[in-house]
Amino acid sequence: MVSTAAYGTWPSPIDAALTASHDGRPEFVGTVGDEVWWTEPRPAEGGRRALVRRMPDGATHCVLPEPWNPRSRVIEYGGVPWAGAARDEGGPLVVFVHFPDQRLYAYAPDGPGEPWPLTPVSEAGGGLRWVDPQLRLERDEVWCVLEEFTGESPTDVRRVIAAVPLDGSAADDRGAVRELTDDRNRFVTGPRLSHDGSRVAWITWDHPRMPWDGTVVMTAEVTGDGTFTGARPLVGDIDESVVQVEWDRDGSLLFVSDVGGWWELQRIRPDAVAGAVVPTSRLCTGRSEEFGGPLWKIGLCWFRLMDNGLIAVIHGRGTTALGVLDPETGDLVDAVGPWTAWAETLAVQDTRVIGIAASPHTSYEVVELDTATGHTRTIGAPHQDAVDPAYCPEPLIRTFTGPGGREIHAHVYPPRHPGRTGPDGELPPYVIWAHGGPTGRAPLVLDLEIAYFTSRGIGVAEVDYGGSTGYGRAYRERLRGQWGVVDVEDCAAVALGLAEEGSADRDRLAIRGGSAGGWTAAASLTGTDVYACGAISYPILDLEGWATGETHDFESQYLESLVGPYAEVPERYRERSPVNRTEGLTAPFLLLQGLDDPICPPVQCERFLAATDGRGVPHAYLTFEGEGHGFRRADTVRRALEAELSLYAQTFGIDRPDVPRLELKK
Repeated sequence: MVSTAAYGTWPSPIDAALTASHDGRPEFVGTVGDEVWWTEPRPAEGGRRALVRRMPDGATHCVLPEPWNPRSRVIEYGGVPWAGAARDEGGPLVVFVHFPDQRLYAYAPDGPGEPWPLTPVSEAGGGLRWVDPQLRLERDEVWCVLEEFTGESPTDVRRVIAAVPLDGSAADDRGAVRELTDDRNRFVTGPRLSHDGSRVAWITWDHPRMPWDGTVVMTAEVTGDGTFTGARPLVGDIDESVVQVEWDRDGSLLFVSDVGGWWELQRIRPDAVAGAVVPTSRLCTGRSEEFGGPLWKIGLCWFRLMDNGLIAVIHGRGTTALGVLDPETGDLVDAVGPWTAWAETLAVQDTRVIGIAASPHTSYEVVELDTATGHTRTIGAPHQDAVDPAYCPEPLIRTFTGPGGREIHAHVYPPRHPGRTGPDGELPPYVIWAHGGPTGRAPLVLDLEIAYFTSRGIGVAEVDYGGSTGYGRAYRERLRGQWGVVDVEDCAAVALGLAEEGSADRDRLAIRGGSAGGWTAAASLTGTDVYACGAISYPILDLEGWATGETHDFESQYLESLVGPYAEVPERYRERSPVNRTEGLTAPFLLLQGLDDPICPPVQCERFLAATDGRGVPHAYLTFEGEGHGFRRADTVRRALEAELSLYAQTFGIDRPDVPRLELKK
């Protein structure tokens, strides 16, 4: 039986505690001998990551018990935190970065001992950090990216590729770490060694560019004593983004570049004479799809070469699929299955490809494709329905029209409930979700946070505003110099478009976002009259502060492209910042902030609150000890969700006695 009830009042089995318990997703899949390993979230264990191994018989075990937490902080967003290898004796060996101290550790999980440290602790700044390890058992070393702080400022930092001995001799001796590259480049990825061991390749870039703006592939010869020599640039430029490189068995180098307007897979054959190369060739042309993405973390992977000469690729436009590419013919065959979002991680094992994927009806799970049979199956972190799927939303892939007739991509999630419908003549409230980045996108996947609202009768629309990835470089560059303009306009166009077509209540529109999405939410509340309220999480609110030392090194010059050079247009920084536009703020808002956030520090929220003081705008400010940029702990996620729902309920006139009432101050 379906009964009528006002939108927003519907009862739902998807409470905040249930949603929080399913927060996060598996990451960084790899193979160790005939086993498959990956990391998984543990929200109930303080938000730590667990390293999981799948045995050949299908059984899974946690490699590292509490409190071990394999997670890197290099460039703050981290990257691949572990590497493993099978050994003839003693079982597998794994090296990993432990989050609390950022030291590199080694561990033999089948042995009797505990993990042993490989690297020292540094007292300077953020210390020594490591990411994207590559085990070199033949040299008794691990090669990886070293991030070393040289002072107290977040930008007092250098990054190099380094070799760490596996015997632990560098655990208390920084001098025992061999540096394989110099620090002339600000950012580097982990090294990729050719199959014959004679050459190495890696990716670099420098301020003020971000890795989706321009990167360069470096190559060098590897000498008998394991040093790099003759380093030189190979491909890439200041306006060409190369995001992954891998060596083929014939000595050619495969890489993903957006030189043609889309991230595409290409091949180049480095000549033995330094500086001489033959032209590159594209392996899959004319598709107007992305075969790569933004390098927000070190070591992300969109393709893997297989022993049979085929290439496993992640590709798509807006959504993504796992495909198998024949590089000789250009034929591309996609894996069968429901998955619409593949994470930027792949592993291969004989004829099998292993990835992490989700769909609108399933959470992220570890998926295996057997290319010999075409069969796909879930082999790890399998999705299990937390509630009756009838309570989960059905997304609509939509394209809206923005200013100047430009296209805006969005995923719309109307309210959905198996036992409730809205009254005739009533339109549902809607919340516009602005994703972070802003160089990112909203994946088309099952998200219990979305279902938390839609199952109660509140619609959600995720907007891939101009600047989002997945639609080519031109779409991505709409935001150049226009952050705080294009993103705000595009979100408003979707919100008003839903209202004008009769899908949403014009008087009950809200906006929410975190990080760069928090910026867009705040800029929307202070610069438009579209929204009745907004939820703003760990945001950027003051561009001048963020551009002059109030963030980490990786993004410290990001605004040069998003807004413009600060030295040339300082007034633009002031005019666009929500902290300077609070006179236009009338809508209630909720601020959520982790107190240990090095990317968007609490001082930005505090400055914004001081600017709104005395204006009579209802608001709440919730802070969370031990949380950084993005919330990971189950209690934090639960409290944040309940506070957000209470904000909407109070603003929209909805009775929700089942959630704690958020105290709104004026």
